[in-house]
Amino acid sequence: MSSMRNAVQRRNHKERAQPREREKWGVLEKHKDYSLRAADYNAKKARLKILRQKAAERNPDEFYFGMYSSTTHDRGQKLAGRGNQVLSHDAVKLLKTQDAGYLKTLGQQTKKAKEKLERAFVLTEGKGVVVRGQASREVGAKRIMFVDNLEDQSHWSQAKVQTQDTPFNETDGLADLEGVEEREKAMKLLNGPPKSQRVIEAETEALRSARILRKKRKRDEETQSSRLKALKSREKDLLTAERELDLQRAKMSGSVGGVNKAGVKWRIRERKR
Repeated sequence: MSSMRNAVQRRNHKERAQPREREKWGVLEKHKDYSLRAADYNAKKARLKILRQKAAERNPDEFYFGMYSSTTHDRGQKLAGRGNQVLSHDAVKLLKTQDAGYLKTLGQQTKKAKEKLERAFVLTEGKGVVVRGQASREVGAKRIMFVDNLEDQSHWSQAKVQTQDTPFNETDGLADLEGVEEREKAMKLLNGPPKSQRVIEAETEALRSARILRKKRKRDEETQSSRLKALKSREKDLLTAERELDLQRAKMSGSVGGVNKAGVKWRIRERKR
């Protein structure tokens, strides 16, 4: 019988919503919410009662050696130590010496890596980093033009000089030539006899390879430039940390002045000679 009663679908019991005029106060509080709030309140009240009893029964002459090392926060919280043994002054100086040696070693490694990268690349003001060596010696597509006389050769040389720093394009530099006759002659020289399909495909492939090589070289330059910048920043940070550590060691040995915790400046008084 009970199994049949459980198999039948029952009505869903929905919680009563907050009345419309009280919606601005949030969700309607249920009995379970009150129970949780009351339990938390009673637990805090019992804790305060125990603390008041401890404070009333406290012995003013009570003393423990742990009171020397323990501290109390301004809000009344007791700050206990982790049980670590306090190092002596000489031990701290030795550790700072080892830290300085470690920083110096890292600084030398960073400096060597930076110098090695600078030897492979030439710094310029305009473009940042320019590849030296094999990458700069790679030559793109070439085109040899044959002319009939010296006058045509001079016109072609002028057009070539104006377009040698840009990717090869047959119409580049024509607008810079003066006069209609010069442009017509240069166009005839550039057009020349009709080319076969194989020659056109070879020239197109050469231009595409040169463009890909140029993009790859640019990406490499940007990567190496950012790496060089990071190495310089790391070297600067290591030098700053090393100088700060040297200053701390000098203050511990009493060889330089400084500022104490109270903000008072002090300096070492040398013996008058």
